Amino acid sequence: MLQIEVWQRVMIWLVIAFGALLAMPNAFYTTVDAHNTALTQIERNGTTPELEADVAAWPDYLPSGIVNLGLDLRGGASLLTEIQLEDVYQSRMVGFWQEVFQALNAERPNIGTFRRQSIENGEIRVRLTERPDQIERAMEIVRGLSRPTLSLTGGPSSDIEVRAEGDVIVIGLSEAEKQQIDDLTMQQSLEVIRRRIDAYGTREPTIQRQGDDRILVQVPGDVSTDDLESLLSRTARLSFHPVVRSTSDPQARVSVGQLLLPDAEREGAFYILEEREVVSGQDLVDSRPTFQDGRPAVNFRFNSAGGAIFGRHTAENIGALFAIVLDGEVISAPRIQTAITGGSGVITGEFTLQESAELAILLRSGALPAGLDVLQKQDVGPDLGEDSINAGRIACIVAFIAVLVFMFLSYGRFGLFANVALIINVILIFGLLSLIGATLTLPGIAGIVLTIGMAVDANVLIFERIKEELKSSKGPARAIELGYERALSAIIDANITTFITALILYVMGSGPVRGFAITLGLGIITSVFTAIFVTRLFVVMWFEYRRPKTIEV
Repeated sequence: MLQIEVWQRVMIWLVIAFGALLAMPNAFYTTVDAHNTALTQIERNGTTPELEADVAAWPDYLPSGIVNLGLDLRGGASLLTEIQLEDVYQSRMVGFWQEVFQALNAERPNIGTFRRQSIENGEIRVRLTERPDQIERAMEIVRGLSRPTLSLTGGPSSDIEVRAEGDVIVIGLSEAEKQQIDDLTMQQSLEVIRRRIDAYGTREPTIQRQGDDRILVQVPGDVSTDDLESLLSRTARLSFHPVVRSTSDPQARVSVGQLLLPDAEREGAFYILEEREVVSGQDLVDSRPTFQDGRPAVNFRFNSAGGAIFGRHTAENIGALFAIVLDGEVISAPRIQTAITGGSGVITGEFTLQESAELAILLRSGALPAGLDVLQKQDVGPDLGEDSINAGRIACIVAFIAVLVFMFLSYGRFGLFANVALIINVILIFGLLSLIGATLTLPGIAGIVLTIGMAVDANVLIFERIKEELKSSKGPARAIELGYERALSAIIDANITTFITALILYVMGSGPVRGFAITLGLGIITSVFTAIFVTRLFVVMWFEYRRPKTIEV
């Protein structure tokens, strides 16, 4: 019998009302976006009267989730970057040298004297200067320092490879270890980039790995590629080194275990530093812009382990110079006046207020594990984004009107029911997009347009089935009931296959493809709901009210 239980009717109307409530903020997009942005700024940087006014412009008791606009709709900056993985290999071998030196030095009576020739291209080259005939013994000593790692085939492997070239031992990383380093480096780089952009105050960025060593960064809003490149391209590797001496000779001779680095503030000035780090930026837990003697500076704080090492070194080296190195330049080399035991300090230099704020962000978000090169950058202006929105809006309106007219001319009153359900369908799509905080792009709009066309397919199947049942001399109630029942399997089959396609696109795709898959997948869910439940509810309510003896579809 043609009927819907009361509780089912209540649930259908509740779903419609809930979806409309979630979608409502999008009708006041500018106000709600300013409200959400103000809340984020207050949480990060504190409140101002202007931010409080933006927050008060939208009631707290109403939902504030909106569909975020992607780069192609809102404008912003896009960078395609490449991570220099070779830098990590080099850094790894520099740190490994101390272990090699100690192991070989302990066997000096057996293998004789040795000298490190170089650490280049991720390889350590050590020459046996006294007893080259002991090269095999020395290689076994170095191999004893290896650690197990997981190879590409799944079996255990060594993390280093050792070979001989005459009287020179060459120590490098194995392919299995390089693969693990690459994966870890890319994960760390993604996380550091995300933290930097979040600290910068932008909303809804797109940060995706592309290939083995590339990362795509897209930041919607009022951001230029120059600002974004400045924020991301710096490695922000901070370290503290004892100073051997200063010099003005860029070709000054340095001993093994020493570095020659330029002074960031004084052109033509250089420092010779000990290669070993007393403490590094990895031990930093916080950094904030501040003022020192009325000039912009950066306050930093170590964790307990770093603070203890920092305090012990300063206590033992009062009167000595101590270099603060950032990305291969000495930004400050103060003289230790007293022991610094509080685990914190201040970096001073020729900073502007903006530079001190950016440096604090870089240090707080962490150093990139490797250098980053910008391969491609693109600015998308707000005007271009507005043009894209208008084009997408026109496409949706044209598709919407065409479908509404077709359904009404083809099915009359039943077509009108389907049209109302189609409007509800679009509202529910935007409600779900707002609920999950999805980012809408041009391909996403294409998914919505496609959903509008697909949404009436189920209704066409149902109405055509009802027409066939009417031709079999069945009554109106029975024809409507059989029409919904017998069309259900075809509706489910067609939409499940399309939903699986959308799921595959989301899992395998990236960027715009995922945007299309999200709107298509959500559109399938809402269109099935509106076709099976909403239009049927309208038909049943109309039938109960009019009790027609005959119907025309």
